[in-house]
Amino acid sequence: MSTTKRERKDIIFKWIFKSAGLLTMFLLFGIFAMLIYNSISFFLQNSPIDFFTGSQWNPSHAKGQYGILPLLVSTGLVSLGAMIISIPIGILTAAYLSEFAPSKVQTILKPIIEMLASIPSVAIGFLGIVLVGPGLANLLGIQNGLNALNGSILLSIMALPTIITISEDAIHAVPKSHREASLALGANRWQTLYRVTIPAAMPGLIAATMLGLGRALGETMTVLMATGNAAEFPTSFLDSIRTITATIAIEMGEVPFQTTHYFALFAIAAVLFCITFIINLVGEQYANRLRKFQ
Repeated sequence: MSTTKRERKDIIFKWIFKSAGLLTMFLLFGIFAMLIYNSISFFLQNSPIDFFTGSQWNPSHAKGQYGILPLLVSTGLVSLGAMIISIPIGILTAAYLSEFAPSKVQTILKPIIEMLASIPSVAIGFLGIVLVGPGLANLLGIQNGLNALNGSILLSIMALPTIITISEDAIHAVPKSHREASLALGANRWQTLYRVTIPAAMPGLIAATMLGLGRALGETMTVLMATGNAAEFPTSFLDSIRTITATIAIEMGEVPFQTTHYFALFAIAAVLFCITFIINLVGEQYANRLRKFQ
């Protein structure tokens, strides 16, 4: 192949990849613009202060009550619970795989973790309805197991593959010389892990946490099926809740087009978009630090 043909091919593929990147950016901007446009239509009819501080979400009310606060708190509560469960399990699993697991164990565990990420959210939600929810009800002596705790457990399962994979990469990225220096000074492998390796891998572990949180915040079907869907202000993990994503999924299919209720759903979607965008942006910043460290 002549140099001219190679150069032409390079130019063609360069424009193909560049066009794909620009198309992705255009789609992201289009989604954001659509959310903002419809959100503005809502705020022209309703007070932003009432929207963000209102404690009632009840579109069927005569005057319409569109307070996002209970949905926002419910979303934060179930995501917080998921992170409390998944972060220690995920980081400890990653540390075990990276530092202690024999090669045969790694060969078995890594495909299982990857398969866990491929399980449909509907299947995990169904598991919460038929197994986790009734188990919580029997264990805690409550009438209904479809609550924030149930959703937190299921979301932690869905966040684990992301946290484990990125955490393992972060721990692997710590230079071997750090471990050797610690061992030479008399520390054992466990002391080296939590006093040297984990602190050195902290940017990557933070990235894993943030991206896992973004995964939990954006989940729809699991929380829709397993949390009880009560649009009330929660007071504990045992209360039934309704998240922002579940509210959009439930109500968008039945709401009349271009009504106040319709625009309100776009407004809460815009809030969720901004939250997840910021969280994923922070996670990517820490992930970039990890790549530079590697």
